[in-house]
Amino acid sequence: MRDARNIEEVSLLDIDFMGFIFYPRSPRCCSEYISAHTLKQLPESVTPVAVTVNMDYDALTDLSSKYGFRTFQLHGSESPQLCRRLREEGAKVIKAIGIKDKADLEKVRRYSGSVDYFLFDTSTPSHGGSGRKFDWKLLEEYDLSVSFLLSGGITPADADMISQFHHPQFAGIDLNSGFEIAPGLKDLDRIKKFIKR
Repeated sequence: MRDARNIEEVSLLDIDFMGFIFYPRSPRCCSEYISAHTLKQLPESVTPVAVTVNMDYDALTDLSSKYGFRTFQLHGSESPQLCRRLREEGAKVIKAIGIKDKADLEKVRRYSGSVDYFLFDTSTPSHGGSGRKFDWKLLEEYDLSVSFLLSGGITPADADMISQFHHPQFAGIDLNSGFEIAPGLKDLDRIKKFIKR
Protein backbone atom coordinates (compact mmCIF):
# COMPACT_ATOMS: atom_id res chain seq x y z
CA MET A 1 0.00 0.00 0.00
CA ARG A 2 1.23 3.48 -0.79
CA ASP A 3 -1.58 5.64 -2.18
CA ALA A 4 -3.18 7.71 0.61
CA ARG A 5 -6.77 7.45 -0.62
CA ASN A 6 -6.43 3.73 -1.40
CA ILE A 7 -4.93 3.16 2.06
CA GLU A 8 -7.88 4.92 3.69
CA GLU A 9 -10.49 3.01 1.66
CA VAL A 10 -8.94 -0.42 2.21
CA SER A 11 -8.43 0.27 5.92
CA LEU A 12 -12.21 0.48 6.36
CA LEU A 13 -12.68 -3.11 5.16
CA ASP A 14 -12.61 -6.18 7.41
CA ILE A 15 -8.81 -6.57 7.49
CA ASP A 16 -6.31 -7.03 10.32
CA PHE A 17 -2.94 -6.06 8.81
CA MET A 18 -1.80 -3.64 6.12
CA GLY A 19 1.64 -4.06 4.56
CA PHE A 20 4.04 -1.29 3.55
CA ILE A 21 6.99 -2.51 1.50
CA PHE A 22 10.44 -1.00 2.14
CA TYR A 23 12.43 -2.90 -0.47
CA PRO A 24 13.83 -0.67 -3.23
CA ARG A 25 13.67 -3.42 -5.88
CA SER A 26 9.93 -3.89 -5.38
CA PRO A 27 7.52 -2.00 -7.66
CA ARG A 28 5.43 -1.55 -4.51
CA CYS A 29 8.16 0.19 -2.48
CA CYS A 30 6.39 2.87 -0.44
CA SER A 31 9.23 4.86 1.12
CA GLU A 32 8.66 7.92 -1.10
CA TYR A 33 4.86 7.86 -0.71
CA ILE A 34 3.91 7.46 2.94
CA SER A 35 4.57 9.24 6.23
CA ALA A 36 4.04 8.65 9.93
CA HIS A 37 0.88 10.76 9.55
CA THR A 38 -0.45 8.28 6.94
CA LEU A 39 -0.12 5.41 9.39
CA LYS A 40 -1.65 7.36 12.27
CA GLN A 41 -4.84 7.70 10.22
CA LEU A 42 -5.39 3.92 10.19
CA PRO A 43 -8.20 2.58 12.38
CA GLU A 44 -7.02 0.94 15.62
CA SER A 45 -8.25 -2.40 14.27
CA VAL A 46 -5.68 -2.34 11.42
CA THR A 47 -2.03 -3.05 12.24
CA PRO A 48 0.51 -1.43 9.88
CA VAL A 49 3.31 -3.83 8.92
CA ALA A 50 6.76 -2.86 7.63
CA VAL A 51 7.68 -5.40 4.94
CA THR A 52 11.46 -5.61 4.52
CA VAL A 53 14.24 -7.72 3.00
CA ASN A 54 17.53 -8.26 4.86
CA MET A 55 17.48 -5.00 6.81
CA ASP A 56 19.69 -5.03 9.89
CA TYR A 57 18.50 -4.23 13.40
CA ASP A 58 19.41 -0.53 13.21
CA ALA A 59 17.57 -0.03 9.90
CA LEU A 60 14.49 -1.76 11.29
CA THR A 61 14.47 0.33 14.45
CA ASP A 62 14.89 3.44 12.27
CA LEU A 63 11.67 2.45 10.46
CA SER A 64 10.00 2.06 13.82
CA SER A 65 11.20 5.49 14.96
CA LYS A 66 10.31 7.28 11.72
CA TYR A 67 6.90 5.71 11.04
CA GLY A 68 5.83 4.08 14.30
CA PHE A 69 5.88 0.47 13.07
CA ARG A 70 5.61 -2.18 15.78
CA THR A 71 5.13 -5.14 13.42
CA PHE A 72 7.68 -6.36 10.88
CA GLN A 73 7.34 -8.86 8.03
CA LEU A 74 10.83 -10.12 7.18
CA HIS A 75 11.34 -11.60 3.70
CA GLY A 76 15.08 -12.21 3.53
CA SER A 77 17.58 -14.40 5.35
CA GLU A 78 17.13 -12.64 8.69
CA SER A 79 18.38 -14.72 11.62
CA PRO A 80 16.30 -16.09 14.50
CA GLN A 81 18.51 -13.94 16.76
CA LEU A 82 17.42 -10.76 14.96
CA CYS A 83 13.77 -11.83 15.19
CA ARG A 84 14.13 -12.49 18.92
CA ARG A 85 15.83 -9.13 19.48
CA LEU A 86 12.96 -7.29 17.81
CA ARG A 87 10.45 -9.18 19.94
CA GLU A 88 12.41 -8.39 23.10
CA GLU A 89 11.98 -4.72 22.16
CA GLY A 90 8.20 -5.24 22.03
CA ALA A 91 7.74 -5.66 18.27
CA LYS A 92 5.73 -8.38 16.54
CA VAL A 93 7.58 -10.42 13.92
CA ILE A 94 6.17 -12.20 10.86
CA LYS A 95 8.88 -14.31 9.17
CA ALA A 96 8.28 -15.10 5.51
CA ILE A 97 9.48 -18.51 4.37
CA GLY A 98 9.55 -19.46 0.68
CA ILE A 99 8.14 -22.95 0.13
CA LYS A 100 9.04 -25.17 -2.79
CA ASP A 101 9.23 -28.64 -1.20
CA LYS A 102 9.20 -30.42 2.18
CA ALA A 103 12.81 -29.46 2.86
CA ASP A 104 11.78 -25.80 3.00
CA LEU A 105 9.41 -26.54 5.86
CA GLU A 106 12.36 -27.75 7.92
CA LYS A 107 13.78 -24.21 7.77
CA VAL A 108 11.00 -22.96 9.99
CA ARG A 109 12.07 -25.02 13.00
CA ARG A 110 15.02 -22.79 13.82
CA TYR A 111 12.64 -19.81 14.14
CA SER A 112 10.28 -21.52 16.60
CA GLY A 113 10.07 -19.30 19.67
CA SER A 114 11.56 -16.33 17.79
CA VAL A 115 8.56 -15.13 15.74
CA ASP A 116 4.86 -14.39 16.19
CA TYR A 117 3.77 -15.70 12.79
CA PHE A 118 5.20 -17.40 9.74
CA LEU A 119 4.11 -16.29 6.29
CA PHE A 120 4.38 -19.18 3.85
CA ASP A 121 5.00 -17.88 0.35
CA THR A 122 6.09 -19.31 -2.99
CA SER A 123 9.86 -19.72 -3.13
CA THR A 124 11.36 -17.15 -5.52
CA PRO A 125 14.72 -15.40 -5.93
CA SER A 126 12.96 -12.02 -5.76
CA HIS A 127 11.73 -12.50 -2.15
CA GLY A 128 8.04 -12.90 -2.97
CA GLY A 129 5.75 -11.11 -5.37
CA SER A 130 5.84 -13.92 -7.95
CA GLY A 131 2.06 -14.19 -8.28
CA ARG A 132 2.45 -18.00 -8.17
CA LYS A 133 1.14 -20.58 -5.71
CA PHE A 134 3.06 -23.34 -4.00
CA ASP A 135 1.52 -26.73 -3.17
CA TRP A 136 -0.51 -26.07 -0.03
CA LYS A 137 -0.65 -29.82 0.68
CA LEU A 138 2.96 -29.51 1.82
CA LEU A 139 1.65 -27.69 4.90
CA GLU A 140 0.15 -30.94 6.16
CA GLU A 141 3.73 -31.61 7.37
CA TYR A 142 3.81 -28.40 9.44
CA ASP A 143 3.55 -29.31 13.12
CA LEU A 144 4.85 -26.33 15.10
CA SER A 145 2.70 -24.23 17.45
CA VAL A 146 3.45 -20.92 15.65
CA SER A 147 0.47 -19.67 13.63
CA PHE A 148 0.94 -18.95 9.93
CA LEU A 149 -0.41 -16.78 7.14
CA LEU A 150 -0.85 -18.17 3.65
CA SER A 151 0.60 -16.21 0.73
CA GLY A 152 1.64 -16.67 -2.87
CA GLY A 153 -0.48 -15.92 -5.92
CA ILE A 154 -3.85 -15.75 -4.13
CA THR A 155 -6.59 -14.32 -6.36
CA PRO A 156 -10.36 -13.78 -6.05
CA ALA A 157 -10.86 -17.13 -7.79
CA ASP A 158 -9.31 -18.89 -4.78
CA ALA A 159 -12.09 -18.09 -2.28
CA ASP A 160 -13.57 -21.60 -2.33
CA MET A 161 -10.17 -23.30 -2.13
CA ILE A 162 -9.22 -21.15 0.88
CA SER A 163 -12.52 -21.84 2.63
CA GLN A 164 -11.74 -25.57 2.30
CA PHE A 165 -8.16 -25.24 3.57
CA HIS A 166 -7.86 -26.35 7.19
CA HIS A 167 -4.90 -26.46 9.56
CA PRO A 168 -4.87 -25.83 13.33
CA GLN A 169 -2.27 -23.04 12.95
CA PHE A 170 -3.79 -21.37 9.88
CA ALA A 171 -4.39 -17.74 10.93
CA GLY A 172 -5.06 -15.79 7.75
CA ILE A 173 -4.22 -14.94 4.16
CA ASP A 174 -2.03 -12.37 2.45
CA LEU A 175 -3.68 -10.55 -0.46
CA ASN A 176 -1.41 -8.74 -2.86
CA SER A 177 -0.92 -8.74 -6.64
CA GLY A 178 -4.09 -10.74 -7.38
CA PHE A 179 -6.11 -7.83 -5.94
CA GLU A 180 -4.35 -4.92 -7.60
CA ILE A 181 -5.20 -2.44 -10.33
CA ALA A 182 -1.48 -1.55 -10.49
CA PRO A 183 1.50 -2.30 -8.19
CA GLY A 184 0.66 -0.89 -4.77
CA LEU A 185 -2.91 0.07 -5.73
CA LYS A 186 -5.61 -2.31 -4.48
CA ASP A 187 -8.92 -2.98 -6.23
CA LEU A 188 -11.44 -2.11 -3.51
CA ASP A 189 -14.38 -3.86 -5.16
CA ARG A 190 -12.42 -7.06 -5.73
CA ILE A 191 -11.33 -7.19 -2.08
CA LYS A 192 -14.88 -6.48 -0.81
CA LYS A 193 -16.38 -9.28 -2.89
CA PHE A 194 -13.63 -11.70 -1.88
CA ILE A 195 -14.06 -11.00 1.84
CA LYS A 196 -17.84 -11.36 1.57
CA ARG A 197 -17.51 -14.68 -0.27
